[in-house]
Amino acid sequence: MSELKLFNSLTRQLETFTPVHEGEARVYTCGPTVYNYPHIGNMRAYVFADTLGRVLSYKGYRLTHVINITDVGHLTDDADAGEDKMEKMAAEKAQSIWDIAKHYTQAYWDDIKALSIRQPAHWSIATDYVPAMIDYAKSIAEKHCYKLESGLYFDTSTVANYGALARAKTEEGEGRIDEVEGKRHAADFAIWRKTPAGETRQMEWDSPWGKGAPGWHLECSVMSKALLGMPFDIHTGGIDHREIHHPNEIAQNQAHEGCADSGARIWMHNNFLIERSGKMSKSSGEFLRVQLLIDKGFHPLAYRLMCLQAHYRSELEFSWEGLQAAFVRLKRMVMGVSTLRTRHAELVSASIVPNEQTVEADKWTLKQVQGAFSSPMAGTLKDFAAAIADDLNTAIAITALEDIVGLKKIDVAHQLAALADMDAVLGLNLLTLTRQDLRIRPKAAIITEAEIEAALTARKEARAAKDFAKSDAIRDDLIAKGVEVMDGDPLGWDWNLDV
Repeated sequence: MSELKLFNSLTRQLETFTPVHEGEARVYTCGPTVYNYPHIGNMRAYVFADTLGRVLSYKGYRLTHVINITDVGHLTDDADAGEDKMEKMAAEKAQSIWDIAKHYTQAYWDDIKALSIRQPAHWSIATDYVPAMIDYAKSIAEKHCYKLESGLYFDTSTVANYGALARAKTEEGEGRIDEVEGKRHAADFAIWRKTPAGETRQMEWDSPWGKGAPGWHLECSVMSKALLGMPFDIHTGGIDHREIHHPNEIAQNQAHEGCADSGARIWMHNNFLIERSGKMSKSSGEFLRVQLLIDKGFHPLAYRLMCLQAHYRSELEFSWEGLQAAFVRLKRMVMGVSTLRTRHAELVSASIVPNEQTVEADKWTLKQVQGAFSSPMAGTLKDFAAAIADDLNTAIAITALEDIVGLKKIDVAHQLAALADMDAVLGLNLLTLTRQDLRIRPKAAIITEAEIEAALTARKEARAAKDFAKSDAIRDDLIAKGVEVMDGDPLGWDWNLDV
């Protein structure tokens, strides 16, 4: 198979993936700050990281993937300004900060499941590592930090090439580092934030620098080292992390390890999801959540497909029309694979295929069914492998999968085996999803499924009696209630999603 090439944000070039530990791939992904529900733009980062992990598994590496949960330390401005996001939300809702963290962590995990994102090896919870963070800070404080009344700050002039990852010093001008009174340098950042006199935080710990809480950037350095070791292979996150958060992680890693190594060999960042109406912002009230897509009748994997249709490093514009198009494409793929599964079941039932090819459909692999790469699919399978090895070019990979679905007069067992391997990378659950699974009741629907079935039965009877006026009236009433009647289709009906 093709060598895996990945774009390293640190070197600004494609690099061949060579693992730190032979046969292994160790990946750290910056997870959510659990002060609110994640919006779909946030979730693009985890679809990307999941796809990366799936590709590494496909390439044969033993994957150890860590995603952190930030439940303390992240301020309302990434440049160490403002309030702690967790403390602010707890105060607004008059709830325990621990309850806030628990509720929104579960909401995030629900979205992870809905989008077919695989469970990582570890969910690292920031508050579980506070003692380790204090020890880490102690080890670098004398040489790399200084105290202010507000806490302990990292002196960025003490490490080599600070900010090399960010674009702040280039013509791209994407950096945004604010001046903060008392710091030696504008880019210096908080390692430990001391609780101001007269205030009490719900989350605070004793430290050599006063009672307080760790800085946001410290958390990821400590947890990635604890769970993956230094150096590890790949660190991922949204492109917004490239400017401040990840450069600060690198600085801490350099200070703690006593070398110029960045901690991760490759740094990877997905680009933004753009939405023109402003509903991507969590301050907008009904912002764009995965649950909102479901409430409107869209299967969440339509959003996953929408993400995969674009390269992870390109901006992706969200629109309901675009989501609708991805949903239609997903339905076609599910229908095509379902047809193949039915055909295979019929062949098995008729004893036309040998016993070794009677594997359950969700367990098909090319290793179980030999010969696929020497079949008429060989060229397309090579195209698929080359696409995902080329910095995760999922857009081309999806087209290759569709080409396999559409092939005729070939061994259906090999066809299903190939599709299972391809779908293991794309995560669309094509070998288990059914058309019924994709038919999700919109929250605004004014008719129940039972009422729809009853109406369709009455319509069938009217047509049998040649009462076409009644038949048309029933159909028109269903259409008016958001139901698409599909004569001649085994599914019978579907929701008409008005975008």
